[in-house]
Amino acid sequence: MRRSKYLYIAVLIISVIFLWNCSLFQKTSNKTQSSPPPTPPENQIPQKINPEEDILIPEEEKTQKDEESLPPEDISTQEQEKKEKEEAEEEEDPLVILEEALYAHQDALSAWEKGDFETALAALDDAYSLILKLKLPPDSPHIQEKNELRLLIAQRIQEIYASQLTAVGNNHQTIPFVENEFVKKEIIIFQTREKKLFEEAYKRSGRYRKIILEELKKAGLPEELCWVPIIESWFKTKAYSRARALGLWQFISSTGYRFGLKRDRYIDERMDPIKSTRAALKYLNELHSHFGDWTTALASYNCGEYRVKKVIRSQQITYLDNFWDLYIMLPKETARFVPRFIATLLIINNPEKYGFNLPNPDPPLQYEIISVNKPVQLSSFSRSLGLKTEDLASLNPELRHKSTPDHVYNLRVPVGFSENALTAMNSLPRWIPPEASYILYYVRRGEVLSTIARLYRTSVSAIAQLNGLRRINLIRPGQRLKIPVRGGSQYTSAPPLKLVKEGEKLIYIVKRGDSLYRIANAFTTTVQKIKKDNNLKSNTLDVGQKIVIQSGKPEGATIYTVKSGDSPFEIAQKFGMNLSYLLSLNGLSTRSKIYPGQELWVIAKK
Repeated sequence: MRRSKYLYIAVLIISVIFLWNCSLFQKTSNKTQSSPPPTPPENQIPQKINPEEDILIPEEEKTQKDEESLPPEDISTQEQEKKEKEEAEEEEDPLVILEEALYAHQDALSAWEKGDFETALAALDDAYSLILKLKLPPDSPHIQEKNELRLLIAQRIQEIYASQLTAVGNNHQTIPFVENEFVKKEIIIFQTREKKLFEEAYKRSGRYRKIILEELKKAGLPEELCWVPIIESWFKTKAYSRARALGLWQFISSTGYRFGLKRDRYIDERMDPIKSTRAALKYLNELHSHFGDWTTALASYNCGEYRVKKVIRSQQITYLDNFWDLYIMLPKETARFVPRFIATLLIINNPEKYGFNLPNPDPPLQYEIISVNKPVQLSSFSRSLGLKTEDLASLNPELRHKSTPDHVYNLRVPVGFSENALTAMNSLPRWIPPEASYILYYVRRGEVLSTIARLYRTSVSAIAQLNGLRRINLIRPGQRLKIPVRGGSQYTSAPPLKLVKEGEKLIYIVKRGDSLYRIANAFTTTVQKIKKDNNLKSNTLDVGQKIVIQSGKPEGATIYTVKSGDSPFEIAQKFGMNLSYLLSLNGLSTRSKIYPGQELWVIAKK
């Protein structure tokens, strides 16, 4: 009985404990369901529950699984968009664009060489389009590459368009025969008031055309360029223009020096038909390579490439400038040059059509060459050979005073006279030509041409003609004038600037109207050297200021003691010096007197 009682109590206690645990679990479950889900940390990868498998799946795997579950069409679309995005990013690289443009340019050259103009132009258009699409910031290191490639493409386009016109040589060596209103106007001028000049020039051309054609063939340039001298100089070797251009090809001195034409006391190679032709063809070839067509190149030859470049820039066109678009913007003489040249070609190719009966050209020059090394007058030389002076002068037009120079020189003589010429040369006396037929004068304040003319016993008209002055009443202080003198044996600044010798220094005392340029020019030095030697900070000078021209012993100089009977001219000849150089070296002028025992600097010619 007692055991049943204890068993009942134990079951009761177990039941109470079980009921209490069930109640506690239910409260906890209710509390959990009523609370909001916790927010995951920002750096934690979100997870989702798959209701089918009751497992957590990472988002990356879910995305991959979703893509695998997409239809094939959606997958290809996404891949295409991704690919296009990558290509767009690649195209933004400037190096890639520049490389593609360069490849297109190379393709164009290959097509051009094969004569396929359409493909060549299409490739260049593509290359240029790529360049235009390339947007670079101002500080980009690829700016220069872009501009250079754009210029190169533009030049090739010009050359190809030019090569599709009337060809006179290879594909890119062409001169256009365009008979427009401007060309017709020049044809009429040749048919009327300039007909005689044209026919005489055509006759003279026979002397030089063979030489010019040979040089053109060597240079690979169009043969039609041999007629440029008919426009430039009427085929006159000594033609001299108002712009101081000289010779068959009308070189000014600076351009002549640029292309290797020498000029000194004895010779001026601008007048030599062979040397000037070679220089002119170098210049023309350079201009054609730069501008890409012969019309623009010829215009540049006449007035200078910088003038034409300036006109082209004013058009604000990136490429394909046409000469006839530039025509009205060029100087009148330059603008006429090209249509006159084209008119010349048309007339010569078909003289009957334009009413011309052209004379027979002169025979080409024929000569032999001898080497001489002393100055002799051609008149004396010709007489000793039984020739006319003009026979030798016409073969050697570069000789300024119709005398051979005082150095080794290749002299042209008629065929069959070389041996006699060498014998005659040894028997002829040495001749010293005048240094100049004028002196240089710098205009001072208040002076007019009439006062200067009276000072040097010449005329106003002679000064005006020598200096190419159109208006004789317009001269300015500091202007340099050439003053003709009788006899013309000196070449000095006028009035002569005098130096004072102080020890081993040569001093010049500044006078009213002087400038550093005038002083430097008078004493064969430079403005920079004078400023350096005198510690000058500016070009301003004061009247009475002492300027050191030379300090210390001149390089290579020795002292010569003047003897009785000496003269500056004899001393200069003795040491092979130029008289003006001897005088300037010692601070003397043409009116200075020397005396026995006086010490002079001399530099013996080696």
